[in-house]
Amino acid sequence: MNAMTNELNRPQQDASSGLLRFITAGSVDDGKSTLIGRLLFDSKGIFADQLAAVSRAKHKRTVGDTIDLSLLTDGLEAEREQGITIDVAYRYFATPKRKFIIADTPGHEQYTRNMVTGASTADAVIILVDVSKVKLREDGGVDLLIQTKRHSTIAHLLQIEHVVVAVNKMDLVDYDQEVYERIVKAYREFAQTLGLKDITAIPLSALSGDNVVERGDKLGWYEGPTLIELLESLTVYDEAHNAPLRFPVQLVARHNGHEANDFRGYMGRIESGKVSVGDQLVVQPSGHGATVKEIVTFDGSLPTASAGQSVTIVLNEYVDVSRGDVLSSAAQPATLLKQVSADVCWLSEEPLDLRRKYWLKHGTKQTAAKVTKIDSILDINTQQRHDADALKLNDVARIALSVQQPLAADAYDDIRATGAFILIDEVTHQTVAAGMIRLAAA
Repeated sequence: MNAMTNELNRPQQDASSGLLRFITAGSVDDGKSTLIGRLLFDSKGIFADQLAAVSRAKHKRTVGDTIDLSLLTDGLEAEREQGITIDVAYRYFATPKRKFIIADTPGHEQYTRNMVTGASTADAVIILVDVSKVKLREDGGVDLLIQTKRHSTIAHLLQIEHVVVAVNKMDLVDYDQEVYERIVKAYREFAQTLGLKDITAIPLSALSGDNVVERGDKLGWYEGPTLIELLESLTVYDEAHNAPLRFPVQLVARHNGHEANDFRGYMGRIESGKVSVGDQLVVQPSGHGATVKEIVTFDGSLPTASAGQSVTIVLNEYVDVSRGDVLSSAAQPATLLKQVSADVCWLSEEPLDLRRKYWLKHGTKQTAAKVTKIDSILDINTQQRHDADALKLNDVARIALSVQQPLAADAYDDIRATGAFILIDEVTHQTVAAGMIRLAAA
């Protein structure tokens, strides 16, 4: 399915009632945690006891009785001591118009893998740019920080729908409109090289609250929405409902075998598409055809179920189905792959060793895999690809993989769930890479 068909067919979710998942990303001390704290504080999204605990915190970085809002998300003691975010912190809050789940991700380069984790399920990303850190050149240009480029690249690779550029700490440059416009121009030029399209920029000060929830008096030249107004208005597209059926089997459910009416159902979560009683399916990778007899849930049987629902599917035919298999639409099955081309973000401090075998986890399936080639590594600064013979922590590269058992997979751009995978070290059992299937040969 091409991009234009996707754009025409994908249903829109009502922005006033839907859930929006978003992440904050940026360099160290750009104000990510403070921004989220300001969102929670000004939108009444925190409890009185949380506020009291933060007010008494011994590691706060504010003067006098001023609340250090960053402590609302920096929950680890090491984070509070060092004044940095180390792990991904998830927070929930709601306004009268919408519900939100926020992932506050680290800014340190060594924790880029945590940012990948937080971004994998996000609908939007807030890229924070600290005006006090960017270099304003004499020729009128701006040098963006490497982490700004790195996080934007990951957002593009993970196909995050909306990008919000929050130009933070505007109070440090006396709310200078020219500085803001130069930064936004530089970011848009970089984003164009990536292929990012839906970009909205906002000038703000998370510390003082200008343009976060309340409009800033000193930013009168800015006529756009505040950050919360923008987040409330973003439309979340749910492409998964229009995609072909993909149902990775998690568990085979049976009675104990002593009952006359023996029951065999296949439990899992519908990752894309929909399924109805009577539908023709194909079991992958075996290729056996089957017909849906019943769709069972905890509350009873359903005639139809769609993406996001966890169900048990009962088939008319007795076919061999196991954990790791995928029930797919017979008309539009997944592609069976043993050789895969994918983009990966290397997450391990141990570099990639082409001589080693790894476990590849794809949906509910786990199989042995070997990286056969590093096609190219991506230079975050220039967005150019070049040859490489090794991958180290946080590198982004295109690689070729060989898997022991065929995968029922799709390109990540088409269906995220069956286009994503992780690589696991077979000795340490640590996750070493997150991957997105791009091109593949059956």
